[in-house]
Amino acid sequence: MTESDILKALSNVIEPDLGKDLVTLNMVKDIVIEGDKVSFTVVLTTPACPLKDVIKNACINAVHLLVNKKADVNIKFTANTNSARKGSDAVLPGVKNIIAVVSGKGGVGKSTVATNLALALAKGGASVGLMDADIYGPSAPIMFGVRGERPLMKDNNGKGMIIPLEKFGIKLMSIGLLVDEKQAIVWRGPMASSAIRQFVTDVEWGNLDYLVIDMPPGTGDIHLTLVQTVPVSGVVVVTTPQPVALADAKKAIAMFGQAQIKVPIIGIVENMSWFTPAELPENKYYIFGKEGGKRMADEFDIPFLGQIPIVEGLREGGDIGVPVMMSDDEITKKAFWEFAGHTVRSIAMRNANMSPTKILEVVV
Repeated sequence: MTESDILKALSNVIEPDLGKDLVTLNMVKDIVIEGDKVSFTVVLTTPACPLKDVIKNACINAVHLLVNKKADVNIKFTANTNSARKGSDAVLPGVKNIIAVVSGKGGVGKSTVATNLALALAKGGASVGLMDADIYGPSAPIMFGVRGERPLMKDNNGKGMIIPLEKFGIKLMSIGLLVDEKQAIVWRGPMASSAIRQFVTDVEWGNLDYLVIDMPPGTGDIHLTLVQTVPVSGVVVVTTPQPVALADAKKAIAMFGQAQIKVPIIGIVENMSWFTPAELPENKYYIFGKEGGKRMADEFDIPFLGQIPIVEGLREGGDIGVPVMMSDDEITKKAFWEFAGHTVRSIAMRNANMSPTKILEVVV
């Protein structure tokens, strides 16, 4: 066996999302051959890649079929998260992907989805931050069990920078960490927008594979401020199955699809898809209707990222500061694992096939 033989064989292994072979994508590194033993490293587009086993088996089969059927193939994986943010060094230079989690209306579980998406990405090996941009209803301090805690400040060349809290392996920032939780935040639009800009420019996020931003419900000032401040990689839309939620979710899709905004929609996730009682884990009760989110994804030709059930533990975990991704609820965790996997795949394809999102000058 030679290195040339191995590369020729692996040129037949297609990366499922990007549609090109591993060699063309420069994903094969450090080939070492000793007799019938061969080892090499595959550089994935994200540490949380859900197709790792598929790629591994395809590589082993290619070597056995095209080079040496007796070969002992050892494959290591590393990751270099791909990004469409090249050249955007002025704003969040160390952040590779910025994901805005939005909903057309409140009450659909957007913050729960954003929280557990961030945790699933982090548990998959990615470096992750969560920005709670829901100024008027910040929920991250409760969901992460950090109520009453305050972030530290540091001096950076004469400029004060906020150091985000770290919990469960992710960096966390919320307006709820800066004000008394009993205090109502009565701010006009410009003040709320200014706070969002500060969360971007005055918080030391460092190097991240993904920054997940939990946006306020609806479509308004804060959403426009975000796309004017940072080049958002893409948007995840959260809905529930019933028609009233779907109607509002369509408005969120329409907002980010406007010609003057044009931020890619990564996909739609359907929350509260069905209710499963703990004592009847095999039963599904479609309280809010069935597969409305999937039908909407088909209607708009947008990726459908998954369905999240209603279970008591999901609500309880958020209330006591232990999100479901940090619990032993394997059924609900599986739903979030699948959702996160579809999300990173959609982002990888977006980065490979679309030009970078630019910071926008929106005139309204």
